[in-house]
This record gives sequence, C-alpha cells and structure tokens, in this order.
Amino acid sequence: MEWNIGKIPAKWSILAPDKAAIIYDDEAITYKQINDGANRAANYLQQMGLKKGDRITVLLRDCPEFMEVYFAAAKLGLIFVPLNFRFMGPEVKYQLNNCGSRVLVFHDIMTEMIDSIRSEVAVDEDKFIYLPSTFSDEAPECPAWAENYHELIKQYTMEEPHIDKPVTLDDPLAILYTSGTTGEPKGALLSHGQTYFKNFQNIFYTDMRFDDIYLSQLPLFHSGGLFVAVTPTLCRGATMVMRQKFDPAKFVSDIERYKPTIVFALTSMWRLILQTKALDGADVSSVRNVIGGGERTPKTLFDELAAHGLYMQQVFGQTENSIMMVLPKKDVQRKMGSIGIPGFFTEVWIGDEQGRELPHGTTGEIVAKGPNVMMKYWNMPEKTAETIKNGILFTGDLGYRDDEGYFYIVDRAKDMYRSGGENVYPAEIEKVLADHPKILNVAIIGVPDDKWGETGMAFVVLKEGETLTREEILEFLDGKLARFKLPSHIKFIRELPMTTSGKIKKVELKEKYGGSLETK
Repeated sequence: MEWNIGKIPAKWSILAPDKAAIIYDDEAITYKQINDGANRAANYLQQMGLKKGDRITVLLRDCPEFMEVYFAAAKLGLIFVPLNFRFMGPEVKYQLNNCGSRVLVFHDIMTEMIDSIRSEVAVDEDKFIYLPSTFSDEAPECPAWAENYHELIKQYTMEEPHIDKPVTLDDPLAILYTSGTTGEPKGALLSHGQTYFKNFQNIFYTDMRFDDIYLSQLPLFHSGGLFVAVTPTLCRGATMVMRQKFDPAKFVSDIERYKPTIVFALTSMWRLILQTKALDGADVSSVRNVIGGGERTPKTLFDELAAHGLYMQQVFGQTENSIMMVLPKKDVQRKMGSIGIPGFFTEVWIGDEQGRELPHGTTGEIVAKGPNVMMKYWNMPEKTAETIKNGILFTGDLGYRDDEGYFYIVDRAKDMYRSGGENVYPAEIEKVLADHPKILNVAIIGVPDDKWGETGMAFVVLKEGETLTREEILEFLDGKLARFKLPSHIKFIRELPMTTSGKIKKVELKEKYGGSLETK
C-alpha cells in the first residue's frame, strides 16, 4: 500500500494545521510548522541526490529538527538512523559504517568528536550537516567541513516532495541500534507498517484522544522516546510536551503547567523525580495514565507514586518489538510486579527452546509474533535467524504467565542489564577491556544500584606480575564507551569461574555478587 509515516504530519497539517503538535521548551510548534520543516528538509535531501533506501543518520539532542529530519526521511523512503548522543567516537564510527550512512546531521557541540572520526566513516564528504545548539553557552565555531541545517533548508519549498518511487508500508523506515551480547551493536530494521501498528497499539493502551496532552522526556534516539511516545502521539493528532533533556523538577512543574493526561517515564526517572520531593503537594489530577518501567521496579516505588495519586502501569518491550505488553490500569495494585498482558497487535506466550507454548506457571522464554516485530537485523542474517525463528521473536527474557494470563519476568536469558533505562551489554565492555595490555581476562555483571536500578561490576584478572588500579581502568575506557556503560564497581580477582569448555560461569558470579556488593 502506498502509505508511509510521512503521512502523519502531512495529514494533520490539513486536518488541524494550527494545533500544537509539540510544545518544546515552552514553545508551541504546530502541525503545519512540523510538516513545512519536514518538506523543506525532504526537498533538500532529494536535491542532494539521496534516493529511496539510502541511510540518513542523526546525532542530535531532543529538538523539533529531529522530528523534521525523521519525517523528511519517511516521505522520501530514506532509512532513518538515530544514534545515542551519549556515544563516543568509536561507537559512532562503528554504527555509521555498519549502516552505510550517506548523511550525518549533528548538533554543533559534537563537532570535535565528529571531526576526529569523519575521515574514517561512510558519510559522503559533502553531507555533514550541523545544527546550532540552543542549550550550550560554549558552542564551538561552525565547522568549515559541515553545512548549517537551517541555512540549507530555508532555500527549499514547503511543498510536498515529488516521489518517483512510492514509499509503502512494507518499506524500511528506521534502524535502531541495540547492543548485542557478542559485543557488537545490532541494528533493528523497522518498517513503516510495523510502526503504524505500534502507533495503534499505544493509542489503544492509553485510550489516546485528539485533545490529549502527552508528557515524556525520554530521548528521541531511544525506541521509547520516538516509537512509544512521540510518533503515536502525533499519529493521533494529540500534543507532545518535550524538553531538551530530562530534568526531574521541570518534569513535575510541567505536569502542573500543561496538565498532561498521559505521562511516560522510566523507573530510573521516577526514582530521581521522587528524590527531589517535587511531587509533594503537586497537582497531578490531570493525569489519566502513567506509563513506566524499563527495568526491575521495586514495590516501594509503585507505592510512593500511588501516594501522590499516580498509578504506574508497568510496560514490557524491546527495540525489536516495543511495548508489547502493558499492565492495565485497573490491575496496577492487584497485579503488582506483573509486566501486564499482550496488546491488541501482539501475540505473546512463554515458550520452550523451539517456541512451543508452555503451561501457565512454567518458567520459559518470553516469545512473540505479530505485525509489531522488526523486519530483521541490518546486515546480520545469522543474528536475525537466532532471534526470529519461523516468524517467532525470541526476546531473550525468561518469565512465566499466571492463571489469569498476566506475565512476570524472572530473569534475563542474556547478560544484558539496564542502567538508568539504558540497555548495557557486558560483552561490549569486555571486548574493549580485553585490549588492555595488562588484563588477562574480564567478566562484567549487573548489580543493584539505588540510583540507576542496576550498574556494572567488573571482575578483572591481571596478567602475571602486572598491577592496575580502578582509576587506570576507567581512564582506559574513557572516550571509548558511553559513560553509562562504564562499570561502577571493579574487583580484582585471581581467576574467573570457568566451565569445562572454557566459558566464564557468570551465573556463579551473579549468585555470589548479584544481590549484594559484599562477598557472600
């Protein structure tokens, strides 16, 4: 069908042109303004010679221009690739080259980092585009090797771009990278059609309405920010309240000021919000739905939010199949700890190694299928085959289902842990540390953390006769990995527990250290 995500701003610019699509740092931006900007960007990108299927990457903080480029790519059939703005040069270089990106749009505060890798990446030499930042007093000088986004697109028409090859629901829309257990990030390829089904599923979950106001401060490079919050909200014609970055006190003040009906924040964000005491005495009566989760959420947090009149509905999903389950609002207290029941456009069950359904109460892998599942991993057929078998998505999470059909997570089949709402895969960090000349072996696990939910604990075995400090290890990692991936705890040990086949027994490390930082 000749339909795509670019139709969202195009349609609402006709149906409700003057309505606020986004309120960004207290400035209302209408649906017509979003569509006009997207059209200017699309016409510019088309003039640059980009064609359907080419990849365009953004390394941007949250801003309206992020959405303009996203919708421009959708209109042209380009594949949109948002990167984590917390990443360091080597991480950005890998993902730019892995997806074969022809264009990079970045905020000028990242100029120095981009300059350090630009001769080593796939981006066309004349297709580095910078966006002047409005959130830094120390913005660098405009790079001579990049073009100013605003100066470029203002020269182009606001008319819908002429498309030679129709963009359909079956075409790819975006690549979202999710770190892999092999240590190399995997790019989940998402289609226009899959994204529409996610829109409808999220609209159903919250009974979203045209006059709803949705508050979220999740970063837009994140599946939760772009595909759980913003895209469904704009698809429904509602209004999205956004800021450049998450601020716990402002989050609460925005609830009082803008009277949102739907609020979405991860557990780590709610934890910071509660620590500020900003909710004490705050008027939250406008809020109809509170969506949250993203990691193990203690009962005390649910209780604290409930004491303020906020009843958080736990969600479960992943980049490959986002928000596949939500705990219904009516069951927040009755089914405390459950990740909910499957949505309208997702089939989920507990399966064995072949995906065959297991009886209620039996622990197995959470598996799913339906129109919400990703197309594949970009250029990784073997990883795709390991994750999607006979049309069934194997999530890598272990859980069970009770007699009423409500799901619960028991543990992660993979080693991934979540720190501050971000997925962290130990293998990626271990791979970097393995290059240290003094380290013989290393293993990393997730351990509880009061602030971030979980954080990393590294077990390091040094080569004979070598010495190394915690500070030297962190210095070695600095600039190679995003800071949220760096282990907070480092323990030097003589040897790691190993299986007879030579694999590290992380289960043993987790049993000994996973529940406490004290040696048992």
